[in-house]
Amino acid sequence: MDPNLQLMLYVIPTVVGFLLVLPFSKALTGPLVGTFPSLATERGRLFGGLKLITLSGFAVSVQTLWISSKVSEGGNYCSSTSVFSCDDVIGNSMYNTDPVFGLPWGGIGMMVFALLLYFTLTTSAEPNELWVSNYLKMGTLVTVLGIPVILLLISYEYKIEKICQYCTTAHVANIAALVGFFRLMRMSETPEWNEKPEKKGA
Repeated sequence: MDPNLQLMLYVIPTVVGFLLVLPFSKALTGPLVGTFPSLATERGRLFGGLKLITLSGFAVSVQTLWISSKVSEGGNYCSSTSVFSCDDVIGNSMYNTDPVFGLPWGGIGMMVFALLLYFTLTTSAEPNELWVSNYLKMGTLVTVLGIPVILLLISYEYKIEKICQYCTTAHVANIAALVGFFRLMRMSETPEWNEKPEKKGA
């Protein structure tokens, strides 16, 4: 499969999830409520969006780790003469691992998004448990800590003069997850958390 076409498997759910966690999502989901009743409430839209975002973030991180392994073995996946070339970024031995532990960035992304997905699934399943607030705060903190990492990786791309489209998708997923977790954290402290769907004809 063409690398850019495969990238859409991650980009589309990330963008849809991002739209769901934004404040105006109600206006976008009206026609879908009949099929997906959870979208009738703000909390339901936020959780739905976060599930898409964190799952896509995990999947694209797995892909970047696989690309890193493939390039290190002498192969290539999405090499290009244009500015977009994930091989040139992920395969660069100077920048493809974190500077502290030497772990591949794709592996770190996998662990982070797996944790965020766990927070999302558990809190959405038991939204009124006492530990939910702590999970939402931890999810917010993890995604905030991801911002300086994103800036570091962007600086690497600037030095290499190449952009990794798979990496960028993971970056967007982290920012989208930050918005979702922050809004859920704030909402959990208000009566809106237990908002009931509006009845038709009411």
